[in-house]
Amino acid sequence: MTVSSTPGIRKIVYYQEETFLENGQEPATPSVRAAVAAVLPNPWAATDPSTDLGRASERIAPQLARELSSRLTERLGGADRVEAFGKAAIVGTAGEIEHGAALIHTPYFGNLVREFLDGTSILCFADDRADAGQPIVIPMWHKNAASTRSHYQTITIRVGDGPRADEIVVAAAASTGPRPHPRIGDRSTDPAVTSAVLEGATA
Repeated sequence: MTVSSTPGIRKIVYYQEETFLENGQEPATPSVRAAVAAVLPNPWAATDPSTDLGRASERIAPQLARELSSRLTERLGGADRVEAFGKAAIVGTAGEIEHGAALIHTPYFGNLVREFLDGTSILCFADDRADAGQPIVIPMWHKNAASTRSHYQTITIRVGDGPRADEIVVAAAASTGPRPHPRIGDRSTDPAVTSAVLEGATA
């Protein structure tokens, strides 16, 4: 049994998907998508918008980055297996959307997740403010080449009893490969497209 090393975490939820057939065909590059979410007390719940968020963020966010990244690498077989990544937060109703941002949109989280997963790209993200049980769709893209369109994908995670009003759910996601049958090209090799392509076009 793995024990959380981050004080205050109430629950950790792990979700994993492995696709064997897509449109009746095996993927050319089989991959595993996974997400891990931690439910923790909102350190700023019931505070007003003038409250400084920095000190608590610097204390909590690095521990979350380590906790979530280590579980992803453990389940997916190491950082070298990860090709795409993303992050997310859901704030309970007694908090502000900014409270989630304070935990995932600073270097104390993003930089460390990137380091732990051996990436260089910024992380795709999603955030929300919601009642317990709200699913969140976490977008991902390539950890070293954000313009690699084959790795644009998502994974949905849900915590049945979180976040409670005074909690935050913080999540990280990763994939070991691209979508099952990628074939729409790459942003780095796209032709120049303008509204001129619509001239004479009909619906």
